[in-house]
Amino acid sequence: MRYGLAAWGLREESLESQLAMTRELGLELLEFSIANYDKDALQVGSSDEEIENVKKLFAQYGVKLECGCTGNDFTGDDVAEQITKVKAVIDIAAKLGLKYLRIFAGFTSDSLVYGERFDKMIAALKEVNDHAAPKGVTLCVETHGGVTCMENGALLHFHSPSTRVDMWKKIAATGVSMTYDPANLSGVGMPAPGEFYKEFKEIIPYMHLKDFKDVPGGEAPAACGEGRLDWKRLWNDLKGYDGPAMIEYEVVEDVKDGMKRSLDFIKNL
Repeated sequence: MRYGLAAWGLREESLESQLAMTRELGLELLEFSIANYDKDALQVGSSDEEIENVKKLFAQYGVKLECGCTGNDFTGDDVAEQITKVKAVIDIAAKLGLKYLRIFAGFTSDSLVYGERFDKMIAALKEVNDHAAPKGVTLCVETHGGVTCMENGALLHFHSPSTRVDMWKKIAATGVSMTYDPANLSGVGMPAPGEFYKEFKEIIPYMHLKDFKDVPGGEAPAACGEGRLDWKRLWNDLKGYDGPAMIEYEVVEDVKDGMKRSLDFIKNL
């Protein structure tokens, strides 16, 4: 595995701070977020000069511009607008020279995504993948369920199309690849997320590594090894994987320490 830092937990950090943290932890991969958060260095409509400045900053810190991400939802009522956005981000990713771009299928409950709504999601994934493939950008759909935040801050996860084996077989037919996130699969109640990996490993070039711990009323983000995942079993299931493995620690208040705890734990596996 080639370790790096995932973007979401770093959303409150400047790009330069993210890059400095990556190098301080001895890593050379950083998942670069594009138009996913209001503080992202690049948004839809960013100029070529702004794009070149990002490339220079990555080069300055010796971090590879290989993996990127954005936010989207193809299961809502604004699918056409979401397609337009993702295509624009793909164009930026191509100018940056990104190899992988992590996207989403959608966060609506799997119980509501059927018929026309499901068909629109599949058509959207195929359309954006057809836009990305000639540009050398591999789209990787994350295994990510829907999330509800309770009054006490606890999270409740539920199945979406991208956490269902049967739906993923149809998603994969669009040509997209997968960003495999075992913690998200555990979050929706999958007892052995490594089985999901074994089912789809031929289309998994990219993964996230994180954990969730049980708290009253639900679960909360945790550093790797500090939550519910059976890491020894998972590591055995992941034998042979040698692609980007992005460490994701979602608590912004101590993100640097959480990333380090996660990395230390994973290296000791």
